Amino acid sequence: MTTAFLESVCDADSVEDLWALYTAKMAEFGFDRLLYGFTRFKTATSLGDILDSLVLTNYDADYIKEYVDTGLYYHAPMLRWTLENTGACSWSWMDQLVDLDAFTESERKVIALNRAKGITAGYTISFKSSSTRTKGGIAMAGKAGLMQKDVDAIWKKHGQEISVTSNVVHLKIISLPYASSRRALTNRQREVLEWVGDGKTMQDIATIMGLTAATVEKHLRLAREAMDVDTTAQAVLKASFQNQIFLLEA
Repeated sequence: MTTAFLESVCDADSVEDLWALYTAKMAEFGFDRLLYGFTRFKTATSLGDILDSLVLTNYDADYIKEYVDTGLYYHAPMLRWTLENTGACSWSWMDQLVDLDAFTESERKVIALNRAKGITAGYTISFKSSSTRTKGGIAMAGKAGLMQKDVDAIWKKHGQEISVTSNVVHLKIISLPYASSRRALTNRQREVLEWVGDGKTMQDIATIMGLTAATVEKHLRLAREAMDVDTTAQAVLKASFQNQIFLLEA
């Protein structure tokens, strides 16, 4: 992990720029297909609504439509491993369990899809969580033509650098503003949520912003709808999770 790359990561101002840096770096190691996911809404039985998760990938749209949009990803064997572990894991263990017929029908569908798409050799990194509600991980597929033994050899030589690099990038990603698949907040909606977060009353906010209380409530209602929540407190929390309020001016 070069100092120059770390500097570029630290200087990145957007998730898009950071993702471009990271995918290019991982391709240098032989991993050219990546799928990153992060949620702050995990429970004991769910990862939360996919629309509230941050998903980054350079896979083709057809694969993502079939794998992510249909919910098939939830049955991926490596996702199960990610939720139960922290660190890096070779995909080699799946071949061993396939031979033992140890997977569920849904898990076998995931494996069959990936084999059909040539996604058969790679590594998965499960990032350390900071709370019971958060989880992040990345699946890294080796370039076409590489066998799992080739990927394992790459990891033996460069695994520590790849792992540290990926963890630094992950921590940077979750510090940056990102919009979920839901409707983005407008500037007015963002501002009223910020004032609520500062403990201001409806009348306080109306006075500060030079609006009527009814107009403030309208912006709060639209903010709740944009965040897909029932209460203003939930809207403030979710917007804070996604780094969508108290933004630095560009």
